Amino acid sequence: MAVEPGQPAPDFTLKDQAGNDVSLEDYRGKQPVVLVFYPFTFSGLCQGELCEIRDDPSTFEDAGAAVLAISCDTRHAQGIWAEQQGFTFPVLSDFWPHGAVAKAYGVFNEQLGCANRGSFVIDKDGTVVAAFASANLSTPRARAEYEAALAEVS
Repeated sequence: MAVEPGQPAPDFTLKDQAGNDVSLEDYRGKQPVVLVFYPFTFSGLCQGELCEIRDDPSTFEDAGAAVLAISCDTRHAQGIWAEQQGFTFPVLSDFWPHGAVAKAYGVFNEQLGCANRGSFVIDKDGTVVAAFASANLSTPRARAEYEAALAEVS
């Protein structure tokens, strides 16, 4: 991964599922952020990972952390998917310039044109305190990885 713990998190502004601008800077000084990069909207494994966060947000809430899910899909596709799944956290579109934020974080898969499964925990000051990724696109991230990472900001 290009962004390592101890480094400043690259700032970005992306559209959420409703078309609103969401910037990492909006959270600075207020609360930690967990960036959850995922490959594809409407795919089963990605849905399973995000539904697990939706269904039991306690790990994130206990740390006072905001969850921002990011893929390279269009905002419109994400809007439909987020509504169908009842996601209450922002689902951000890194569609254009295609994968620019995923590239900045070192999780863009050039061969497939999507984000790899990478997660970054960022403290209130904008510093990456933990970063982890799954071994491949067909392997989900474990909840325990989030719990250990969020312990760094609690």
